[in-house]
Amino acid sequence: MDPLWESRVLETRRQFFSRAATGIGAAALASLIHPGLASGLSEVQGAPRGIGPHFAPTAKRVIYLFQSGAPSQLDLFDHKPTMRDRFNTDLPESIRMGQRLTTMTSGQDRFPVAPTIFKFAKHGQSRAWVSELMPHTASIADELCFIKTVHTEAINHDPGITFMQTGSQIPGRPSMGAWLSYGLGSENADLPAFIVLISQGSSKRPDQALFSRLWSTGFLPSEHQGVQFRGEGDPVLYLSNPAGVNRTSRRRMLDAIAALNAQQFRRAGDPEINARVAAGELAFRMQASVPELTDLSTEPESTFDLYGQDARTPGTYAANCLLARRLAEKGVRFIQLYHRGWDQHGDLPSDIRLQCGDTDQASAALVLDLKRRGLLDDTLIVWGGEFGRTIYSQGTLTETDYGRDHHPRCFTVWMAGGGIKRGMSYGTTDDFSYNIVDKPVHVHDMNATILHCLGIDHTRLTYPFQGRDFRLTDVSGTVVNDILL
Repeated sequence: MDPLWESRVLETRRQFFSRAATGIGAAALASLIHPGLASGLSEVQGAPRGIGPHFAPTAKRVIYLFQSGAPSQLDLFDHKPTMRDRFNTDLPESIRMGQRLTTMTSGQDRFPVAPTIFKFAKHGQSRAWVSELMPHTASIADELCFIKTVHTEAINHDPGITFMQTGSQIPGRPSMGAWLSYGLGSENADLPAFIVLISQGSSKRPDQALFSRLWSTGFLPSEHQGVQFRGEGDPVLYLSNPAGVNRTSRRRMLDAIAALNAQQFRRAGDPEINARVAAGELAFRMQASVPELTDLSTEPESTFDLYGQDARTPGTYAANCLLARRLAEKGVRFIQLYHRGWDQHGDLPSDIRLQCGDTDQASAALVLDLKRRGLLDDTLIVWGGEFGRTIYSQGTLTETDYGRDHHPRCFTVWMAGGGIKRGMSYGTTDDFSYNIVDKPVHVHDMNATILHCLGIDHTRLTYPFQGRDFRLTDVSGTVVNDILL
């Protein structure tokens, strides 16, 4: 990165004239009349500025409920009743068509069909098929849009998760939350525009790593970095002042550091210097705003009846869903939840019960809670993993036990609120839930649609890096207009 080039690209016209034509008195007066005018930031003092939206949005924020490890669409949402008659028969080559396999199943002698052992039923006026494993989700089926034909190129977890979150299998690109922070800025100066919450599944199986690069800024300015909230101790590292340091002394320290950084910025012009100053200021404000925000004890008993008693325990999926609602109320732009433990290569029937027990009630509660508070219409909720699961069993197949390998060709994601049609099932897969028959939705298409709901043309939200303009959807992606209101 070239600091001088960055300075020229990132400095706004307002910032240039502010620095060139106004003295400290005018800057002070401007800050009193309208916080942010003198700094060239957004209308919220200290919040990252945005460059959009490009048109009227239907959503102001996103809550992404990412189920890390890849939930089985066959056991949850993609009902394939004819597979019961094919139990333990070989998957036809006409269906697999030479699809590449992971190393977990490439050595198998055969690929036996493993129909789900769980019952499905139609729910709501939309008559959406939902498994018995998800009774709470089934109860809100008319609020949801089930997209059954999402597909990806990635076949292993790390590139798959990276692709879903950044639009590339190769690490180093900005995450979706960083793009939205860059494109739209923040609605709350006292909280980050992009917050990450992580929970551990009850299945206790070895999980795929979740690297911090999944919520990084990549080559975008560092002010758009996602901030991870923790489930134990201080919600954010170093939120509390150490012994002997009070808020007044912390303020004096930040002022002194800011003055030194201002001198350095005048010499070097590196925008990362100002980003560092802004991060320190945000951290100072978070010391006052975050403790109250994360104190769930102020919630009424009816809230815990809705989300489940796990919501009382910090760091659980239920608690994170409740916290996501509180963050949405505070105007946080992008709230990313990761729930680990869905990588069910073996013992799927027992493990998926545990995972659904962790997530089903709280996911549905979040939708209902936002709706009753009038927030669902402008909050987009996304639920899904990095790919799907195969119809054939990995390892030994019995009538009560099986595992499933990775399957990128088709999987189910549901969306709700924020301009998405309610009570809809979109796309069709074949009888084996192996190939897409109608209405495919690529990862880039889904991300383009998410950006569209937020008023962003995905082809115009770009950033110059290494000689070309990059974007979240790379060089493809089409908005799925059929699922939009």
